[in-house]
Amino acid sequence: MNILAIDTSGPTCGVAVLSGDAVRYSAMVLNKRTHSVNLLPMIDAALTASGLTLADMDRLACVVGPGSFTGVRLGVSTLKGLAHGSGKPCAAVNALEALAAGAGDFDGVICPIQDARAGQVYGAAFRSGAVRPERLMPDTPIRLEDYAAQLRTLGERFLFVGDGMPVHRGRLAELLGESAVFARPSLAFLNPAVVAEFAAAVEAVDYLTLMPLYLRAPNAERNKKLMEAAAHA
Repeated sequence: MNILAIDTSGPTCGVAVLSGDAVRYSAMVLNKRTHSVNLLPMIDAALTASGLTLADMDRLACVVGPGSFTGVRLGVSTLKGLAHGSGKPCAAVNALEALAAGAGDFDGVICPIQDARAGQVYGAAFRSGAVRPERLMPDTPIRLEDYAAQLRTLGERFLFVGDGMPVHRGRLAELLGESAVFARPSLAFLNPAVVAEFAAAVEAVDYLTLMPLYLRAPNAERNKKLMEAAAHA
C-alpha cells in the first residue's frame, strides 16, 4: 500500500510517503515559515524524491486533530483538495493516538499531551499495543492538575510525549514525582512516518466525510458567543 501522509496539527510541518513496509520519504520542519508556505512544496519534494505520484497512492492521510485550529484546518483542506483531484480515499489520523504509537513499547501508561494554553492540555492515555495503542482515556481538554489526578487511577508509571511535554515538564514532575517519565526531546513532535504507518491501520474514508477533530470551539467562536451573551444581558 502506498500512502502519502501530512501533518500540520502542531508546531512542525511533516510529510511522509510509505510504500508497503518501507518508508520511502519522511521530512519534518520547524522554522519561521508558516505551514501554509511549507506544506505544498514539501508534498512536491516527497513525491519527487520517492519516485511516486498521487496516481500511485492507495490513500492520502492527514492528522485531523486535536491540535492547532489553523494547522488542522490547513491539513484537512489540503488533503481534501488532493483527494478530490486524484480520486483517492483518505485516512484520518488522531494526533494523540499517533503520538502514543510513536512512543514504542513502554511498561506503563503512555501520555500524549499538547499544550492547549490557558493552563490546559489536550491529553489522553494509552498502553502499548501490537497494531494500535490501547486507549485508556478519551481525548480531552483538561487542566494539568486534573489530568495528573486521572492518570493516577490508570497506573504507576507515566511516559509523557508531545509538544506539551517540555512546556509542562516541571509541573508534571511536581504532581507525579518519580512516576513521571519524560521522552527524549524528538518525541515532543509527531513523526510524519508514524502518521503514514498509522494511516495504514485505520479505515479509509471519502474526502467529503474527512473532518477536523476539535476538542473545544475556536477562540473566534468562543469570543462571538461571549459577545452575544453580553449583548443580551
